[in-house]
Amino acid sequence: MKKAVFVTGAATGTGLACAERFALEGYDVFITSREEGKAQAAAEEISKKHGVFAMGFGLEVGNEDAVKEVFQKIDETGRIVETVILNAANLGFGTDPAKGMNFFETDIEDIRNVFETNLIWNYMIIRQAAIRMRENGKGAVVFISSNTAYRAIPNRAAYGASKGGINAMARALAVDLGLYGIRVNVVLPGTIKTERWKKMGSKQIVNGKLTPIGDISDFEDVANAAWYLGSDQSKNVTGTEITVDGGMTCQLYPRYLNVLAQRYLEEE
Repeated sequence: MKKAVFVTGAATGTGLACAERFALEGYDVFITSREEGKAQAAAEEISKKHGVFAMGFGLEVGNEDAVKEVFQKIDETGRIVETVILNAANLGFGTDPAKGMNFFETDIEDIRNVFETNLIWNYMIIRQAAIRMRENGKGAVVFISSNTAYRAIPNRAAYGASKGGINAMARALAVDLGLYGIRVNVVLPGTIKTERWKKMGSKQIVNGKLTPIGDISDFEDVANAAWYLGSDQSKNVTGTEITVDGGMTCQLYPRYLNVLAQRYLEEE
């Protein structure tokens, strides 16, 4: 059977970059989006660009029957998903990224939805993929988590906690699924150069000034880490994490803080 990759939230951005990275290596591609039209359009573009088979699916959060139906459709193509990349996420900032979700004011349903998407829904998808991987005797699961699982940011408690849960679930599944040759690992990006980040301009909270190497991540940086963990290049790697954040989380404080402190002293 032809090997394939399954990537959630892959109509744009990091997910699309991950799908293209595997397509570049000859994998057939299955991608999802909350909007079926966008998923199908992205799949057509991947197929045309890389000469591989690609299909896009609309997939709503929390519907296990819909997840089962998608994998049944994949079965009908005669392909086996060797790698699953779980990129889709509820970003946990409510309606305003600049404000986030205030602890005292946020509706509990909004909190619940973050965990529903980032943990329970991913569990549903992994289970359907792992049923097939078990029969094949091998497979790889790659979570796209976040460095905020370890370094909190204001008003994003649900998001950070859900990403910490992802990291814990990955380790647990690495133990449970390793019996069947299925590896489970995590990529932890920091800030990525998304369109939303670019539009913030001077209002950007995190940029290259704050990282040791003077830059933050492109989509391809995350995709390259996902490729390593999702391919046979890491065939003896499971239950681990790769942080892709320009060194943001390895420092006690950013060097740029010294610059700001010096300016403050000069202005006094």
